[in-house]
Amino acid sequence: MAENKKIWLASPHMSDEGYEMEYVKEAFDTNWIAPLGPNVNFFEQELAARVGSKHGAAMTTGTGAIHLALKATGVGEGDIVFCPTLTFSATANPIIYQNATPVFIDSDYKTWNMDPKALEAAFEKYGDKVKAVLVVHLYGLSADMDKIMEICSKYNVTVIEDAAESLGAYYKGRHTGTFGEFGVFSFNGNKIITTSGGGMLISNDEEKIKKVRFWSTQSRDAARHYQHSELGFNYRMSNVVAGIGRGQLKVLDQRVAKKKYIFEFYKRELGQLAGVEFMPINDWNEPNYWLSVMTLKGLVRPLDVMEALEAENIESRPVWKPMHMQPFFAEYDYVGGRVSEELFENGVCLPSDTKMTDEDLERICGIIKGLWSK
Repeated sequence: MAENKKIWLASPHMSDEGYEMEYVKEAFDTNWIAPLGPNVNFFEQELAARVGSKHGAAMTTGTGAIHLALKATGVGEGDIVFCPTLTFSATANPIIYQNATPVFIDSDYKTWNMDPKALEAAFEKYGDKVKAVLVVHLYGLSADMDKIMEICSKYNVTVIEDAAESLGAYYKGRHTGTFGEFGVFSFNGNKIITTSGGGMLISNDEEKIKKVRFWSTQSRDAARHYQHSELGFNYRMSNVVAGIGRGQLKVLDQRVAKKKYIFEFYKRELGQLAGVEFMPINDWNEPNYWLSVMTLKGLVRPLDVMEALEAENIESRPVWKPMHMQPFFAEYDYVGGRVSEELFENGVCLPSDTKMTDEDLERICGIIKGLWSK
């Protein structure tokens, strides 16, 4: 029955045209099942070209891409890396992998991303101990990159963009992920396009991308025998998985358009409810609307919405719990106020699956509206 149909927050969506299977079949037909192969090379080239970067390194995860971006930046023990607190732990964990110290930065209401004022205050506090700044484009919303890049340039610090959630999003006409020295994308199963699991590191620095590819294939030296002069990692994307990515890239525009349609549907149907606000869309920001997120300030709370949807077999989620509130990261410094905490307390991520129909969206909105009529 339609009323019992499962609706996911965001699930994989293969192309109707079957682009993915064409590349996967080619990998099978040519026996390129081994980790590397033509699909990997082409996927790196095609994605980098799509976003306006020169080089890419396809990885098993976006987390691995962040890790090797930090390593390529020279981040190590004793270094400080600034990181937004309102993000998934995959942004912050690689800082610990490199034995560096994260300092978490609050968000602003204008972007829901790193607050430039808090970033400036953090630089004033830590000065030349800072080695890198990790910027996140949360839920497909771009951070205020002009201000952030200006501050980081003043302190001569490398910027790494965690654009895991923002492939297809723009800041002032330019793709997110292309402002810093490195950009990172994720192709996890819930992302706007997916390879089932995977990530990509992009950069205009050819030598550093070559080094990342070397590290990510176990740092195997160019020798007849197996020789390793540096610590290596098993982070390279497989040829089969890259084939899925090549096919998915062809439908990125379709996915962004559907995500925008979903967001506008929710905003039209729910935006007039008392206490409801939606994530900010700025004039200079062209989001990919990866997830549609609303905040609630009134008698109806996020848990009420999530439980009501869950009772009808519909998935939703809280906003990310800030890193400075997480048990593992509690010992690390935090700069800012309560913006990220308030977004976490008041926010709910609505179902944003691109396979949803208008009937599905009407069902979701009807359940939510019912909470205001009680």
